[in-house]
Amino acid sequence: MKNHSPLSQIYLDANATTPVLPQAAEAALNSMRVLFGNPSSSHITGLKAKDVMETTRNNAKKVIGADDGKVIFTSGATEGIQTAIISALVEAKKRLNIEKQDEPSKKYSLLYGATEHKAVPESLKHWNEILGINAELKAIPVDRLGHLDCQFIAAEAPNALMICTMAVNNETGVYQDLGKLEQIIRTANNDIFWMVDCVQALGKTPLKLAQTTIDYAPFSGHKLYAPKGIGFVYIRQSAPFTSIIAGGGQESGLRSGTENLPGMAAINVIFEMLLNQQHSEFADINTLREYQTQLIDTLKSAFPEVVFNHSIENSVPTTINFAIAGFSSKEIMDLFDAANIRVSSGSACSSKVTRSFVLDAMGLPAWQSESAIRMSFGPAMTQEQVNAACSRIQSAAKALTHSCMILDTGEIDEKQPVNGLVQLRSGSNCTWVYADQQSKQAFIIDPLPELNDRLDTLLQCQQLELVAIIDTHGHADHQSGRTFLADKHLPTQQTNLLGWPQDCQTHSSPNSPKHSPKHSPKDTNSVDDVQLQYIKIGQQWLVNVPTPGHTADSMSLLLCQPFTNINQIKHQCQFAFCGDTILMGSLGRTNFASSSASDMFSSLKRLHSLIGSNNLICASHDYNNEFTTHLSAECGRNPLLRNTLNGQLHVTEFERLKAELDSNLCDQNGSEIMCGALTDDQLNGQSIIEYNHQSLNAALQQENVTLIDIREPHEYALQHTDDSNENVPLTRLVQFIQQQQDQKQHKWVLVCRSGSRSFIAAQAMKRLGFDNVAHLKGGYALSS
Repeated sequence: MKNHSPLSQIYLDANATTPVLPQAAEAALNSMRVLFGNPSSSHITGLKAKDVMETTRNNAKKVIGADDGKVIFTSGATEGIQTAIISALVEAKKRLNIEKQDEPSKKYSLLYGATEHKAVPESLKHWNEILGINAELKAIPVDRLGHLDCQFIAAEAPNALMICTMAVNNETGVYQDLGKLEQIIRTANNDIFWMVDCVQALGKTPLKLAQTTIDYAPFSGHKLYAPKGIGFVYIRQSAPFTSIIAGGGQESGLRSGTENLPGMAAINVIFEMLLNQQHSEFADINTLREYQTQLIDTLKSAFPEVVFNHSIENSVPTTINFAIAGFSSKEIMDLFDAANIRVSSGSACSSKVTRSFVLDAMGLPAWQSESAIRMSFGPAMTQEQVNAACSRIQSAAKALTHSCMILDTGEIDEKQPVNGLVQLRSGSNCTWVYADQQSKQAFIIDPLPELNDRLDTLLQCQQLELVAIIDTHGHADHQSGRTFLADKHLPTQQTNLLGWPQDCQTHSSPNSPKHSPKHSPKDTNSVDDVQLQYIKIGQQWLVNVPTPGHTADSMSLLLCQPFTNINQIKHQCQFAFCGDTILMGSLGRTNFASSSASDMFSSLKRLHSLIGSNNLICASHDYNNEFTTHLSAECGRNPLLRNTLNGQLHVTEFERLKAELDSNLCDQNGSEIMCGALTDDQLNGQSIIEYNHQSLNAALQQENVTLIDIREPHEYALQHTDDSNENVPLTRLVQFIQQQQDQKQHKWVLVCRSGSRSFIAAQAMKRLGFDNVAHLKGGYALSS
């Protein structure tokens, strides 16, 4: 399954922003070319411009049901939120100055919904401090359906100065019952100022603001086919108002600054469509609900493990928030982007957040929050576009079967073969899978329970025989997934507590004395007289080397070609799976109850004598996206390791310095347990050559450059160019680095979707001696 043809864009991220409708764009352009006057001017051109502005204002009032009250045009919702909060808090402060004369010790609060857009609590916090009100900010809890806790509001509102809620949530589409909220709020406190964020409600649910006691309601144009930079805020007739922009007195003195007439002209087109449904491009609510149902049914068919993060019954029809078991939100984002489907992992205003605070507030399981995808569309959606989206979603799912991410339904025979090492991750935790295609055998090291289904699918899809599932040590920060996989694939295998098979073989170097199993690895720094156990995988050996220190049961597993003498291992070794003994940028902590710094001292020397300085080390954790390392790279930045291996440190000095290193660890309840202390001076980034699209094209024509696409196989299968010489998925980068140890001076250029993955991969390679590695800045996203 490979597609070299460009795919048309399917845009399903309307809650982030929308394209400007052609009619709206034409109206904006006309206001710049023809009706370009300043509405404050008294001549005819200015009067015509003012008429456009007032017509737009009147239509805005009709759309939101605001016969009374003010509508002020703004730059967008954030300005509207500032206007509302400042207006309310300035008036609240006046009241406080009076009330505190009678009740000086009374405590006040500012309330906001726990699922509000971050612009709301951040603005409340900011102006609360600036104005010196010093009220306590309190988040109103929500239930699993996203409904605000009315009992909490009833209890807290009497002492609250302001309450902020939203009509429709931007991540889940969940809407609040504003009539019910109004009754609760006004019964508890008739004088509290109430702001309702209506950004996602416009055009998706009916609004009659003048019939409510809502004081403020901000709106944004670009969420509904108008340009960015135009919005408006509704202010109730009796609500206080403080201008946040002073100057020339525009907007009747309420908001100074020359009006954004092109934005107004454009958004007026949207208002007219909402007011005249028969002559509008907007679908009605029932049609939009049918589109939503069709998309949901397609997701269920394409991804049987899909879970929906909100109820359809209490959400607008234009938003679908879902998660797929076994996949992170980034993985699905990358998959959909490769299929040219635009979706979001949450609020576009907080795109770097890896979890959804909205879903966390709703009490959903952590995996759903971490895997959440938001699919949203606007009322201008058409049946043709929905059909195209559903077809493309099915294609994306088929690409996952191509790369054995999910089991197929018999429709795809071509599978991307897995041969060699694969690195799978959950957060900073690493699971390593090695597959030998010739023998169809595999082993798994440090299996994570959240990856069990993916590992099981990979084994079945690739028809691999599992030889062993092994933990390098007993993990303090997570449970092992070994039992699940062992029960299914190796039910009769006898192992020790970490999964090392009892039917292993033992290697002894010629002329080396044999020792009992009780031989302690700290008794010697030499490996010549140590017996090593191993198992076979194809034509290779997986060798068990006891390396206590991080924990008493820690071991390192070396994947090697067969050897006759232990001193040959450094020349025959491909990968050293060292658990948390050696981490990228640090050493494993030795302050657990079962830890021993003196044992680690001996284990480090033992590993060095076995694997040498340049064999790749595969750790159980990757806290800084470095993928792999070797002792030479680590000694270059870790003086404790360097001085240990070069013999400059005695064990007692090592113990002292190791305790000093571990003192940087800070374990807190509810936070991730770090398995090694990282210091900033050990994690300096590498300077990387960056190409843009033009300079890369020139380099490809003139230089001996190899372009490597590092997206995952399913992304590559969905769409790729003929320019890339090879697909090296990021999950198989370590295998690629091992294979290219003799090509470190070659000019490799890495490319991915956005340039972020290629950059960190290039940094990892540069740190390991690939001096000419480069990447395409901006990736495919900026190259077309």
